[in-house]
Amino acid sequence: MNDKRARVKFKKVVSEQFPVKPKRGGGLIKIEAWENENSEIVKYSMAYINHQIFSGDNGRVIGYDNTHSFHHRHYFGEISEVYDFVCYENLLERFEKEIKEFIK
Repeated sequence: MNDKRARVKFKKVVSEQFPVKPKRGGGLIKIEAWENENSEIVKYSMAYINHQIFSGDNGRVIGYDNTHSFHHRHYFGEISEVYDFVCYENLLERFEKEIKEFIK
């Protein structure tokens, strides 16, 4: 008997990468999001990557995602749960404000 589990397919709706010029701090901003059949964001990842600032966590200085079934923040290798998650758009705004600490 073949026991194949039905896999839910999500559609990638955001796939952006923004290189940061060296004079502004360098690195890369990477944002991805997937939605379900109801056009709801169900999976996301946003990160500021800069190996010159932090070499751990694949260079991720700061970021947010919801892998491992919970919303969490990466900050210099430390992971903490985002308890006040409201929606993807709200978290994206927070991320954009926070990366200004590193991008001049």
